[in-house]
Amino acid sequence: MGNIQFLLELIFAGVCVGSVYSLVAHGFNMTFWSSKVLNFGHGPFIMFCSMLILSFLNMGISWAVAIVLGLICISLLGMILERVSIRPLIKYPSSMGWIVSTLGIGLFLQALASKIWGSQAIAYPAFLFTSTDYVSLFSVKLSSQYLLVLFAALFIMLFMEMVMHKTIWGKAMKAVSYDPTLARIMGIKSKLVITYSFILSAILAGIAGFLIAPIYGTVSPDFGMNIMVLGFVATVLGGVGSSKGALTGGILVGVIEKLVGGYLSSSAEHGVAFAILILILAIKPEGLFGSRAVLKV
Repeated sequence: MGNIQFLLELIFAGVCVGSVYSLVAHGFNMTFWSSKVLNFGHGPFIMFCSMLILSFLNMGISWAVAIVLGLICISLLGMILERVSIRPLIKYPSSMGWIVSTLGIGLFLQALASKIWGSQAIAYPAFLFTSTDYVSLFSVKLSSQYLLVLFAALFIMLFMEMVMHKTIWGKAMKAVSYDPTLARIMGIKSKLVITYSFILSAILAGIAGFLIAPIYGTVSPDFGMNIMVLGFVATVLGGVGSSKGALTGGILVGVIEKLVGGYLSSSAEHGVAFAILILILAIKPEGLFGSRAVLKV
C-alpha cells in the first residue's frame, strides 16, 4: 500500500508541476497562431511582470490593483517586442531571426531587472493561498496554490479553444498565419492581429508570473528562464499551436519529471524529460496533438 501511496504522490505532484509548464505553453501558442513565431522572451516576461507586481505591492497597493497595473505594463512591453523584434522580420518568412530577436529582448529584460531590483532573489508574498494551504485527495496533500495554477491552465485552454474555433478573431489569426498578404487583401488587418496576439501572450506571461512566483517563494532576474525552457518542451511535446497539447504536454513533462526524480534521481529529472521528448518526436514529429503541415509545390 505504501508503494501505491508513493506513486500517487508523485503523479499528483507531477500534474501540479506540469500545470506550470502548461501555463507557459499557452503563451507560446498565442503568438504562433498569428505569426508562426515562438516568443523566446516569454520567460523574462514572466519574471518582469512578477517583479513589477511585487514593486506595486511594496508601495502599499492592493493585490488587485497591483495585478492590473502589472498586466498593463507587461502588455505594453509585449507590443514593443512585436514592433521591434517581429514586425521587421515578418516580410522574410523563411528567416529565423525572430529566435535571436525575441531571445535578445528577453536577455535585455533580465539585465534591466538586475539594474532595477538587483541580482539577488527577493521574497515573494503568498497570493490567495499560503505555502501551508493544501487539499487532501486520496490521502495525498496537494498544494492549493499549485491547484490554482492547474485550474488556471485548464480555464485558459478552454478559453483559447473557444477563441480559435468559435470566434471571428480566431479565424482572422488563422488567416494571417497562413498568408498575411492574402489576409490583408481580404480586409483583415494583419499587423493589428499579430500585435494583439503578442499583447495577449504577454498578458498570459503576466498571469503565469503572479500565480507561479508565490509557489517558488522568491523571484530574481533569472526567474522564468528555466520554466520557459520546460514550457517550450511541453509546447513541442503536445504539438505547437494546440491548446489541448499545451495542457497535456505540460502535465506529461511534470509527471515524467516527478516519476524519474522519485524512482531514479532528482538530478536526472530534466535530462530524462528531454530524452523522452526526443523519442516521442522521433515517432510523431508534429507532437501529440499537432497536425502535419502539407505544402503544395
